[in-house]
Amino acid sequence: MLSHIDQREIPRALQHLLARQQPDGAHALPRRSFLKLAGIGGLAIGAFPLTSAAQGGAAADESLKPTQQPSAFVRIAPNGEVTVVINRLEFGQGVLTALPMILAEELDADWTLVRAEHGSSDPAYADPLWGIHLTGGSNSIKHSFTQYRELGARARAMLLQAAAARWKVDVATLRTQSGAVMGPGGLKLGYGELAEAAMAQPLPQKVALKDPKDFRLIGKPTNRLDAKAKSSGRQDFGIDVHLPGQLTAVVAHPPVFGARLKSVDDSAARAIKGVKAVLRVPLDRGAEGVAVVADGYWPAKQGRDALKLQWDTSTVEKVDSDKQLAQYRELARQPGPRHFDADMSPMDKAPRRIEAEFVFPYLAHAPMEPLNCTVQLGDGKAELWVGSQLPGVDGNAAARVLGLKPEQVTMHVQMAGGGFGRRAVGTSDYVVEACEIAKAARAAGLNAPVRMVWSREDDIRGGYYRPMHLHQARIGFDEQGKVLAWDHVLVGQSITSGTLFEGGMVKNGIDATAPEGMREPYPIPMRLTVHHPK
Repeated sequence: MLSHIDQREIPRALQHLLARQQPDGAHALPRRSFLKLAGIGGLAIGAFPLTSAAQGGAAADESLKPTQQPSAFVRIAPNGEVTVVINRLEFGQGVLTALPMILAEELDADWTLVRAEHGSSDPAYADPLWGIHLTGGSNSIKHSFTQYRELGARARAMLLQAAAARWKVDVATLRTQSGAVMGPGGLKLGYGELAEAAMAQPLPQKVALKDPKDFRLIGKPTNRLDAKAKSSGRQDFGIDVHLPGQLTAVVAHPPVFGARLKSVDDSAARAIKGVKAVLRVPLDRGAEGVAVVADGYWPAKQGRDALKLQWDTSTVEKVDSDKQLAQYRELARQPGPRHFDADMSPMDKAPRRIEAEFVFPYLAHAPMEPLNCTVQLGDGKAELWVGSQLPGVDGNAAARVLGLKPEQVTMHVQMAGGGFGRRAVGTSDYVVEACEIAKAARAAGLNAPVRMVWSREDDIRGGYYRPMHLHQARIGFDEQGKVLAWDHVLVGQSITSGTLFEGGMVKNGIDATAPEGMREPYPIPMRLTVHHPK
């Protein structure tokens, strides 16, 4: 969904979208966030419990943003094992290895002792440039390369200070190598031996980074941290979450967008062994569905398939692909908002011209792992296990549905089997659906965690598609083939209109995600007209 969006297209209001919904904001590190980060187990560099200034210790520097605090990203166990927390969703692209490599490079960690895990929806794990939790657009390394280098360098500096204090030597006489601090006369301490003492060291604001010529991990071939688990079938994904007493829900969605549920005969479904409840639940964008909750996926799916439902499709919009394409071609001939608007007189004078049309049909994202989300409700709190590209947005959506504050919702980001934007829907459709089911199940007396699962067929039939787009281009050349002018018309639905991203992404009638491939103008006269039909 959100691919290759330039941060310049995201105004301050959107960058702080999540901060506005959290009382403490995203750029101050509140006590609540510190406590969350401190409770993740093991020894954390600079993490709570920290000694107070009165006790001679140094608290984490609050002048640094949460995204700059090593305490959120690095844990060092007594045995020297280093756990790096990633601020992105791993769904096949390799960030579970790449980001730890970057941090471990500056930390001088022993790569054989490096592990990785997902972060939560805490402000610390927001994109450092966009200020929201987002995995999309191939921006993970681009946006977090320097961030993770600095995190590793800060943690290394604190370990060096701890070693200098223990040995009572000048820190300038020390060096690090493969997970250990080396000192004069053969002194050596592993990071695990220094981790606790490093917690009390001042957090450096500025750190020197390595010269790229000295890299020993970055740019070098290495095995992925998740390769063995995935190859052996031991890797858990969101769909593999199993909590004590967990139930599974499968939903009968409207057969087409806009269909209204008229009647439900659930007698056959309720008779299936393992079915616990049949619930009418609100879905995304005002739709309604019927959820079958059961002991497992198979009885839930059998129950869903046994439902006898009547739908009212009388008001459903009739869409014909051929007619839609004809409408798009007609719209392409009309004036519209322009992203670039150069003088096209060189086109008229060009001795050679090429005119081309490209049609991209509606396309299902079709991630390999079907959509799923597990919800456990408690008194005044909720926990969600989900492979989300937008955990902050999804967490806030869950809070709204459940009548909770954002800080009362804990997001456990899970490994996902592909996403391609399907797990980054601004309306949080399948996450909201899971929360509605869990809420309805609890109201029906089922006080158990509920895992909602879409089948692959459900997603192909009823999920959101990449919109159909029409491109028409005229390109003028001189006799030698040099481009003299480019006139381009784009027609396609906006993917951010009607979502919480609309205010920040749609400007002057143009969705910033639409012309991204031509956002940076070539040094030639260019005109780009954009139409966004409903």
